[in-house]
Amino acid sequence: MTQSKALAYHQSLTGALEQAQRQSLTRRGALRTAVVAAGGATVMLAGPALLGYRSAMAQDFAGPVDVLNYALTLEHLEYTFYRTFNQQFSGMELEMAGFAIIVRTRLESIEAHELAHVDVLTDVIGQLGGTATTEMMYSFGVTDVASYVATAGVLENLGTGAYTGAAQFLIDDDDLLTAALTIHGVEARHASYLNVLNDTSPFPEAFETALTPAQVLEAATPLIVGAMPDTGAGSTANDGGTSLGIFAAAGAMGIGAAALAARRRESRSDEQAMPAGV
Repeated sequence: MTQSKALAYHQSLTGALEQAQRQSLTRRGALRTAVVAAGGATVMLAGPALLGYRSAMAQDFAGPVDVLNYALTLEHLEYTFYRTFNQQFSGMELEMAGFAIIVRTRLESIEAHELAHVDVLTDVIGQLGGTATTEMMYSFGVTDVASYVATAGVLENLGTGAYTGAAQFLIDDDDLLTAALTIHGVEARHASYLNVLNDTSPFPEAFETALTPAQVLEAATPLIVGAMPDTGAGSTANDGGTSLGIFAAAGAMGIGAAALAARRRESRSDEQAMPAGV
């Protein structure tokens, strides 16, 4: 891929995310207008409709498995992204591109987190009686360190918005909602860090943008080679052991993350001392 094509590719991805964010902000403004015009009580009636919450979009998910597979689709994409380009670009290349030496370690930590998210979501989907979606083939359009870090920022903000928008679909299952929010919080931390690396605000708005599944898939689909993965059978199965299963999966998540971090540390030969910095 030529440099010009890579730039156009990244701009189109960024544009899809920014358009989705503008649409969400427009809905939020409509909500504020309704509250001012009709009083606070209107929030209970008009808020969900204006924001798109519990609208026809909810029909896209037949049950918890579909929601978790939706999240897993994004986690597969993110983990593959970091795994691929952490292997491709060395710490020295990051430094030559103007980034502090610690950035390499931070990107490795994000890779470990994404693998942990893949592991825990896959385990929980299986415990719910569903079939977890698998890793696909991707085309990220990354040609150098700058486009790697820039695309990472787009993906992390996309993931944060996706979790924010999908939380409503798990509102009837406290355990699953809590588990999803623990991932969402980490994705938001990733997004803030990548924003700083890309010279943008780590906290650009007072409220996080909630992206609909349609908006997220519109932005992510160009990255996936071939058809979008099946998000599952829409199982609503719950045998009463969901909470225990989530905690067990979280244990496996920690093991997976630690193992990956250990492998990455063993492979480093040029970053023995990590000074404080970004």
